[in-house]
Amino acid sequence: MKESIIFKIYEKLYHIYGPQGWWPLMDLETENPDKTGATQGYHPLDYDLPITPEQKYEIILGTILTQNTAWTSAEKALENLKNLDVIHPERLLLLDDEILKNAVRPAGFLNQKSVYLRNISQFFLSLKGKTPARSEILEVKGVGNETADSILLYAYRKPEFVVDAYTKRIFSNLGLVDEKITYMDLKKFFENNLPVDVPIYQEYHALIVEHAKRYYRKKPYSEILDINK
Repeated sequence: MKESIIFKIYEKLYHIYGPQGWWPLMDLETENPDKTGATQGYHPLDYDLPITPEQKYEIILGTILTQNTAWTSAEKALENLKNLDVIHPERLLLLDDEILKNAVRPAGFLNQKSVYLRNISQFFLSLKGKTPARSEILEVKGVGNETADSILLYAYRKPEFVVDAYTKRIFSNLGLVDEKITYMDLKKFFENNLPVDVPIYQEYHALIVEHAKRYYRKKPYSEILDINK
């Protein structure tokens, strides 16, 4: 029963909003979907990205920068790093601390995030092109469950479902999970009730975020996302 409801919600959201093309990449010249706060770099229906190590690294930087802030703010910080020509781990690690902090400033928590960016850059270099295990990523200071799953799902295209505060709010409001459910239990809830499919995982996470940004403060979720229709 729950499996059909979870997938039905995915289909309903997909029907309303369409493919999201998430995670965005700055240098892509694509037609962007109608997304809240979207600006550039989305790639609807192209699930082969990222292709290059540079694109993977850019996504990984984005997962750190977007912690506790809106993507539009993280994107400004990424643009700053791009303008400094340090969307390369070796160059970022050589960057002066104050210059890095100033670049990160739009994403907030500049002292913390500048350290985290260095940590994840060292980790990325240590991988030498291999795909990391989830447990390895979680050993990096500054990386928690949501960031680790975002890195694996979007940078390495591994089937790790990403949940966030929006996910918990929507699905507890619908009465499908307890509002105090832990991250790992909510992650398992989705993974146990969906096909193991990277595009579905990517789209579902992005669709949840899009829906919540549009409607969470305006109406109860149950009015907008009527799972009984």
